[in-house]
Amino acid sequence: MRTGIWLVGARGSVAVTSVVGALALRAGLVEPTGCVTELPALRSPALPGYADLVFGGHDIAPTPIVKKAEALATAGVLPARLVTALPDELASVEDEIRPVPAAARQADVIAALVADLTSFRDRHRLDRVVVVNVSATEPAPAPHPGHTDLAALEQELATGATVLPPSSAYAYAAFTAGCSFVDFTPSTGARLPALAELAQRERVPYTGHDGKTGETLVKSVLAPMFALRNLKVRTWSGVNLLGGGDGANLAEPAANAAKAASKQRVLGETLGYVPEGNTRIEYVDDIGDFKTAWDLITFSGFLGTAMRMEFTWHGCDSALAAPLVLDLARLTATAHRTGRSGPLGELAFFFKDPLGAGPHSLPEQWATLCAFVRQLDADASGAAVPPPVEQG
Repeated sequence: MRTGIWLVGARGSVAVTSVVGALALRAGLVEPTGCVTELPALRSPALPGYADLVFGGHDIAPTPIVKKAEALATAGVLPARLVTALPDELASVEDEIRPVPAAARQADVIAALVADLTSFRDRHRLDRVVVVNVSATEPAPAPHPGHTDLAALEQELATGATVLPPSSAYAYAAFTAGCSFVDFTPSTGARLPALAELAQRERVPYTGHDGKTGETLVKSVLAPMFALRNLKVRTWSGVNLLGGGDGANLAEPAANAAKAASKQRVLGETLGYVPEGNTRIEYVDDIGDFKTAWDLITFSGFLGTAMRMEFTWHGCDSALAAPLVLDLARLTATAHRTGRSGPLGELAFFFKDPLGAGPHSLPEQWATLCAFVRQLDADASGAAVPPPVEQG
């Protein structure tokens, strides 16, 4: 299944790391470490192979992706040997990156986005296109009547009004073009009732949002432990230090607030209550594409005995996120192929604040994901659902 991956923010660190990683996997230059769809429990012939993936995208930045890749190699995010080995392949991807359309009317911008997506699909004779948002985090938008009803939204757009934040305009364009949509950011994206209506009307799936790659991944493992042992979490506070473009963007207060809210939501959903504390995000330019998080948890045990736990997480956000971007694109394309539409709650495993109904603890999310892939496999082949595959 020839599958297009259209990256919103195609010249950013996560996008370029995803592209280099996919090209290196296709060439057999690296192992698929970090790609969960390569685990035995999730490996499936129904998913598009790395050789079937074609990349394109939009970005406001003018830097060619090969230059961005070289910068990431210098920063220790990518092995330099991969950039050296893939110049022609990176040049081909560069040819498919377009500037973000601009127009006075948002409806005209959306029409231009749709045109870019359909042209990309037709030019490469793609079976499916998945639009993946890996752009900068947006502030939460002000409520608007057009957000809650598709007819009202279409009427507002027809008058020339700007109704949608950029991430939601991309979701609108994706659905209109018959493409599925993945929001790897905490931006609004498809999380509007009007867009849910549009996705159902066009019969396309979508998923998101805010990829779970670091501190929140650890939270989603630890919180079920406290809940299952009936230990009362009194406070849970964290400090996140980020560099790079993501950190610079999150230095803006409104974007910072949107990200922090997404990171804390997993606690209330997993514990069943919200402990005191918050997550603070700070920009530290010197650490570049790496990030450090420190969390302090206080909790009560039997007879009210007070205890505490601390952990530190240090990782490279782009290297953690990129394989998940590839996983999500492959899974969402296959879901589209097998007739799924609407929010894919079964992909909650990948997100801090997942769309759709689904479990909140990581073990439950993993079990749901495994069952989902088995069902996709069966639907694609027309066979009965196979038994679970033991991980190992």
